[in-house]
Amino acid sequence: MDRIQHKFVKVGDDLNLHVAEIGSGQNAVVFLHGFPEIWYSWRHQMIALADAGFRAVAFDYRGYGLSSPPPQPDKATWSDILNDLLHILQALHLPKVFLVGKDFGARPAYLFSILHPERVLGVVTLGVPYVPPRPSVYHKFLPEGFYILRWQEPGRAEADFGRFDAKTVVRNVYILFSRSEIPIANENQEIMDLVQPDTPLPAWFTEEDLETYGALYEKSGFQTALQIPYRSLGEVFNLPDPVVKVPALLIVGGKDYVLKFPGIEDLTKGEKAKEHVPNLEVTFIPEGTHFVQEQFPVQVNKFILDFLGKHT
Repeated sequence: MDRIQHKFVKVGDDLNLHVAEIGSGQNAVVFLHGFPEIWYSWRHQMIALADAGFRAVAFDYRGYGLSSPPPQPDKATWSDILNDLLHILQALHLPKVFLVGKDFGARPAYLFSILHPERVLGVVTLGVPYVPPRPSVYHKFLPEGFYILRWQEPGRAEADFGRFDAKTVVRNVYILFSRSEIPIANENQEIMDLVQPDTPLPAWFTEEDLETYGALYEKSGFQTALQIPYRSLGEVFNLPDPVVKVPALLIVGGKDYVLKFPGIEDLTKGEKAKEHVPNLEVTFIPEGTHFVQEQFPVQVNKFILDFLGKHT
């Protein structure tokens, strides 16, 4: 881990984005994290790609980890991530890159490839397929206690999370999201209450990992993380064409709870998966859960490197 270098890229007058980087190859790969993750969630992939001759870059989104919070966290948008990504590519003199996105990081990866196809060699996403931007329909198919609906409600997650320190919140979310069932609370129950205090961490997630995440979220808090993604899902994008035209790879854990979201399985299997991503490959890791890149790093690294090798 000591081989990974850290720097800050300035955006405008107020923002400093934390960037982690390793490797010096001509071909660069930029990683986009999910929640409750930060750059550190890509540690296994960054080292493996650097050892294979690639330049690996991961950054904390604004308001996450070591990056500055936006001036108005409750007004942060997905477009901010897209603009920050472009700014980082320019600052690091990266004309064209591969993008790797996990969880909600898949969305900016796909959207950036549509808006800036000249900057993207290919897209790899983990756990989440391409879903063309549209109004959220979760409320039509999932109960009120569905975690995303709860976290979209102003003040609800803040009160729930506020009962614990940041490390405990991250611990609980990692345990919840490592299960194969969608986190849904009962009417008089909060999402954090779905995890008993004596529940062990997943075997592949160490106390040292938890300490790292906890310290970073202790610094940043969860305000921006609740805004993006959960409270910004209805953002409208003026896409010239909603089709992803660059080569794409989707890696899915067979036990990832996201597969149970309405319509998601259709977008990972069969011809419907290629309707909006015609150059798509899909591969499953049968025992994988939502954090497949941390749970099975050797397999994930091989899939990513094979994909990069085909399109470099």
